Amino acid sequence: MAHLRSRRRLALAVPVVLSLTASLGFLPAAAQAAPRAESTAQAADAETYAYLVNTKTDHHTIESVKNAITAAGGTVVVAYDKIGVIVAHSANPDFAQQIRKVRGVQSAGASRTSPVTAAGTTDEGAVQYLSKAEAAKVAGSAAAGEEPLEADQWDLRAIGADKAAEINPGSKKVTVAVIDTGVDDTHPDIAPNFSAAQSANCVSGKADTTYGSWRPVDADHYHGTHVAGEIAAARNGIGVAGVAPGVKVASITVAQPDENSLFFPESVVCAFVFAADHGVEVTNNSYYVDPWLYNCMDDPDQRAIVDAVNRAQLYARSKGTLNVASAGNSNDDLDSDALVDDSSPDDSTAVTRTVDPHECFDVPTQLPGVVTVSATGVKGTKSYYSSYGDGVVDVAGPGGDKYQIPDTPSKNGRILSTMPNNEYGFLQGTSMASPHVAAVAALLKSTHPWATPAQLQALLKAQADNPGCPTEPYDGNGDGVVDATCVGGKRVNGFYGFGVVNALRAVK
Repeated sequence: MAHLRSRRRLALAVPVVLSLTASLGFLPAAAQAAPRAESTAQAADAETYAYLVNTKTDHHTIESVKNAITAAGGTVVVAYDKIGVIVAHSANPDFAQQIRKVRGVQSAGASRTSPVTAAGTTDEGAVQYLSKAEAAKVAGSAAAGEEPLEADQWDLRAIGADKAAEINPGSKKVTVAVIDTGVDDTHPDIAPNFSAAQSANCVSGKADTTYGSWRPVDADHYHGTHVAGEIAAARNGIGVAGVAPGVKVASITVAQPDENSLFFPESVVCAFVFAADHGVEVTNNSYYVDPWLYNCMDDPDQRAIVDAVNRAQLYARSKGTLNVASAGNSNDDLDSDALVDDSSPDDSTAVTRTVDPHECFDVPTQLPGVVTVSATGVKGTKSYYSSYGDGVVDVAGPGGDKYQIPDTPSKNGRILSTMPNNEYGFLQGTSMASPHVAAVAALLKSTHPWATPAQLQALLKAQADNPGCPTEPYDGNGDGVVDATCVGGKRVNGFYGFGVVNALRAVK
């Protein structure tokens, strides 16, 4: 699972249809992209590639561009007319260059560097399953009124979620959609709160609402199920509890059904639009859009990816959906002048390149209006792997840290949650921090049902607890080497943004 992980914010006051340059205020980018041929998609003749074509949103333009796509040897997979995004396939190696010249096309490019085949995340390290013997031991430590495995859930207590549930567990009128690898809605901790009507499979770029299509293809695609349990595992006397055990959770599957579980942009565009059109209040995004860890605006393919996904998430926001995303597990300073990216593209041959995170963007994390989340451990300090950045991170949430050991039955500093096939396991990552924040946002929405996404984001920041920058040099793994530098003050800083979210305050 390469990219399940578990990034700068400008006021959202622009129409969805504006180009990304206008909506983000980007300056012309310096040369940031890796050296490349005229088009990445020209690598193999007669192989079919996927493309994103971003246009004006009037009916005449969209129909004209569709005709141009066909004339250039392409096939329209789906057109999202409301945001001017068309997903197309073509085996024409010159397809992107031809389409960019068409009247009304604002950006266009390949959505991946490998051919389309018949049919990434942000968790850090392998899953650690909880055995039946270990579960029995933990259950023996449960206090009255607790879920059987809650003694191992230090993360709930860290943000007051256990006490919040006694006041307001969240409203059934609020749904958090998990855009991920799929959710096993048959799990007894998830089934009571699952919303099938707001779930779909978006892997192809077009929503499939066939019953069960949202489920993971196998137990190795466990990421989405773990995230869903963190958000809304029911308090039903079984297993674990979610941060918001009274809200609904939905599954929008975007991961390719293979061992790499890549999240391509057309799938994510589909997911945001589907969530918006189906009344979802909050989306959780514990991944980055493949194949580029950072998408540079001077590259036409990468620019088209940013443009398309941004249009989709802005559309969702305009429809009342708050989008929450993980900051990443590279321990990158997202406000630095330069970062080394040696993992992109991850669907073919990676090329080491130096990028400026102010011009090359982690998507959807760094898109405008998206809540960017860093991770903390049981001690309340930044997790050793968590990316950070002054002016980039909005808030923080428990994501786990194997170097921060809790006083729990299992002594495991990671996050315990649901897994496919009625199992439970520990994971760590900003992938786990983001759903904690999404769940608190759902509690806020339950308490303030008329709050807009912008107001919810402001409330998240207002109720957070900020520990401030550490007084000593930060050494996350205890090896004597300074791993990161925190910039900012007690109110807002690069490690925690406005602070660690607080579920108890959210319901008060």
